[in-house]
Amino acid sequence: MKLDIVFSPLGLSQNETGGRTVLVVDVLRATTTMCAALANGAKAVIPVGSTEDALKLAQTLGDDVVLAGEQNCVRIPGFALGNSPREMTAEAVKGKQVVLRTTNGTPAILAIAGAAAIYPAAAANLSLVGAKAREVFLRDRDLLIVCCGRENAFSLDDAYCAGRLAIEAMGGRRSAKGLNDAAIACLDLVRRYGTNWERPLRFSRAGRELTKLGFAEDIADAARPDAYPVLAHFHERRVTVVATTQ
Repeated sequence: MKLDIVFSPLGLSQNETGGRTVLVVDVLRATTTMCAALANGAKAVIPVGSTEDALKLAQTLGDDVVLAGEQNCVRIPGFALGNSPREMTAEAVKGKQVVLRTTNGTPAILAIAGAAAIYPAAAANLSLVGAKAREVFLRDRDLLIVCCGRENAFSLDDAYCAGRLAIEAMGGRRSAKGLNDAAIACLDLVRRYGTNWERPLRFSRAGRELTKLGFAEDIADAARPDAYPVLAHFHERRVTVVATTQ
């Protein structure tokens, strides 16, 4: 039995991700935004690593493309949308392919693209992605949760989310058996903050910076469990919805 959490994708090797199912977390805000877009009818969210890559890809995909993303937390000039889940309305994204570029989240997903399966995770899809994590953990006795982090370092918001996901994977238990040190630390964060998502999200560096920039409502939105209930799956360079029986 093995459940690992890492606080950043930096330094992860193919040996550490190959053949494994990975939950990837950027709760403020990329994975929340992906869930919001898909829940509101986007055909796919396509993560890219740079603004230049986004512009090039948009030129090849046709008319059903929406450019979205942020640099230093604010919308990239010339893009239709930022990296806010509240912007991913049905009017903006339904039937569209959303090409998304973010500072931490989208490069992290691309960095682990060689994993066996990748599921973007957040509070927004907690029940569905938690059920998938439980299914995988029971079947494989192995799961990796990757926090996108901030500037390739620890972030409180993602670590708390990872702890909540680990508990879901373990069926509500909080045993340290089979957990790496980072996973044990994430469980301790959940003990500290309990089930109140908004506290750790607001107290985190990302949360404080978003508040200063006028995005406090994004934090509140990202703190809503199952606000955008989709099982999102990254496959063949795009994130789409997996049909579920729930």
